Amino acid sequence: MQNDTARNLADILITARETGLPAPFQSASPFADMDRDTINAVQQLVCDACGPAGAWKAGPKSGDTPPLAAPIFDDVVRGNGGPFSQSELIKCGVELEIAFRLEKPLPPVDAPNFAVAARECVRPVVAIELVDGRFENFTELPDAVKMADNQLNGGFVWANPETPDAEVDFSTPEVRLSFNGEVVCSGRQKVPGGDAYATFVTFAQYVGNHCGGFQVGQIVTTGSLSGMLFVEPGTKIEGWVAGLGGVETTYV
Repeated sequence: MQNDTARNLADILITARETGLPAPFQSASPFADMDRDTINAVQQLVCDACGPAGAWKAGPKSGDTPPLAAPIFDDVVRGNGGPFSQSELIKCGVELEIAFRLEKPLPPVDAPNFAVAARECVRPVVAIELVDGRFENFTELPDAVKMADNQLNGGFVWANPETPDAEVDFSTPEVRLSFNGEVVCSGRQKVPGGDAYATFVTFAQYVGNHCGGFQVGQIVTTGSLSGMLFVEPGTKIEGWVAGLGGVETTYV
C-alpha cells in the first residue's frame, strides 16, 4: 500500500512537471497523512524521472522528527544572475537564505568530531530560493505533500562570497532583500532553527544515499531569512547577507 501511495503521488508530480500544468488542489487530499518513508519514496521516484539533484533544501530537526531533506533538481540550480521565466515558474515565491557548498568529501557522519571536521569541507554562500509547486494553491497543501513535492522548490540561485573568509553570523545575520530596487526585508533576521550551520550538520548526518546523496559541488540551503514573498514577472530580485555579499536573479 505504501508503494502504491508513493507511486500515485509521484505520477501526479511528474506529470505536472512534464506538462507545466499544476494538478488540481483536491487531488492532494489522499496523501495528507503520508509518513516520512513514503514521502522519501515519492521524492526518489520524482528524482529518478526528473533529476538529478543539484542542490538540497534542509530544515532543522524537531524532537524525534527527521530533519527536512528535499532535493533541488540540477536544471533549476543557477549561478549568480541566472534568470527564471514564466514557462519555468507559474508562481514565484522568493526566499533569501544561507547555504553551504560542499567543496570536498565529508568525514564519516558517525565521527565524534563530525560537526567540527565538516566545517573544513563546506563553504557558506548566499542564495535565493524560488518557490513554486506542482499543485494549484500549493501554499495550502498538507505539510506531507509539500515535503513530497521537494518542499515546493522551483528554482535556486547562489553566489560565491564577495569577501572570502569573512565572519558570518549563522544565527541572526544582517540581511537585505529588494524587488526592482525597493527594499522589502532588511536588518537582522533569525535563522530558522537558530543556527544555519547546525541545520546543515543535521541534514548531512541524515540524508545518506537519498536521491543520490549529498555530493561534492552540491549546495544545501538552510531556510528563509526573509519569509516567502511573491513577485510578478519583470521583477529583479537582489539579496544580500552580511559576510557573504550579494546574489541576484530576475523573474522574466
